[in-house]
Amino acid sequence: MADKRDYYEVLGLKKGASEDEIKSAFRKMAMKYHPDRNPGDKSAEEKFKEINEAYSVLSDPDKKEKYDRFGFAGVDPNAGFGGENPFGGFGGAGFGGFEDIFNMFGGFGGSGFGGYTQNANAPRKGRDIEKHMNISFNEAVFGTTKKINLTKNVECETCHGSGAAPGSSKKTCPQCGGSGRVRRVQNTVFGQMQSETVCPKCGGTGQVIETPCRDCGGTGRVRKTVSLSVKIPAGVDNDAVITLRGQGEPGYNGGPAGDLYIVLSVGEHGMFERRGDDLWLKVPITFSQAALGDEISIPGLKDKLLCKVPAGTQPGTVLRLKGKGVPNVRTGNPGDIYVEVNIEVPTKLTAAQKDLIRQFGESKASEGYAKRKKFSDSLRDLFK
Repeated sequence: MADKRDYYEVLGLKKGASEDEIKSAFRKMAMKYHPDRNPGDKSAEEKFKEINEAYSVLSDPDKKEKYDRFGFAGVDPNAGFGGENPFGGFGGAGFGGFEDIFNMFGGFGGSGFGGYTQNANAPRKGRDIEKHMNISFNEAVFGTTKKINLTKNVECETCHGSGAAPGSSKKTCPQCGGSGRVRRVQNTVFGQMQSETVCPKCGGTGQVIETPCRDCGGTGRVRKTVSLSVKIPAGVDNDAVITLRGQGEPGYNGGPAGDLYIVLSVGEHGMFERRGDDLWLKVPITFSQAALGDEISIPGLKDKLLCKVPAGTQPGTVLRLKGKGVPNVRTGNPGDIYVEVNIEVPTKLTAAQKDLIRQFGESKASEGYAKRKKFSDSLRDLFK
């Protein structure tokens, strides 16, 4: 385990982080290093695996508790902490597990090491699902409703999630008598000791299925492709996440269903560059328009817009059209459109046009002669 990084460090969290903090950190990092977004990047792929491993432990209250107390050994099956009997280490060497030893002294709270208990019949939330969706620039700006097909585990309609064939039901486990726990005797350095472990036949539920449902094989769930409508609000941007509560996989033992997270990838626009709620646009203008001023027509999100170019506008000047940008996804208030003007220099001129430009240049040169002379004198004095 020496080559592993601390799971909290992997997700950028401090020990003791809440469930919401863990989920938020995982979602952010998973989107960043997802293989679909980093094709061919082996380092991103390894990072994604590391993130998933950390989340699989820290998002499970039972595993998180063991990891917080014992580190990697607490969640490593090979260390004797990760299986159904999490304290059964050293059994193969002729020693009883830690649970045996602590049971002899009354344990901690009478239920083994640290009072550890696990109720296999407790309600558990179903698995969350993440799905990526591509939308166009206009769909992101104006909002839309899209249909998606999603293949996931759903509750078996034949047995209604029980796992038992119609007309039959679960029976009390014959091995544990319905307790979900079985006792075993081991020889340890302290003598012969008894311990309790999860019943291997029923998995701790205390019940077994004698006649499994033929459609789900006794699992209570089947794979199915479902169609869903996803409402995309106006103003969403790239990497935005839309949450559909309860549209993940079904829960266990009456627990709530998981959630579905839709991660959006927004296409680019042919002319606009989006920066948050603002749009940037480069527009060419003529020399005369820049010098004399003009009112030019530019494309908007819905209709054409008029943009006033002041006289004497310089190359690279940015003009602002307030409130003509993208609506904010939370407030609905629109951003702005910024127009960067670039002055086009004509390449083909008639003789008359050349003569006019030459005259203009000479007149400007005569106006600036005195200034240039004064500057050259100052430069000469500086080098003296």
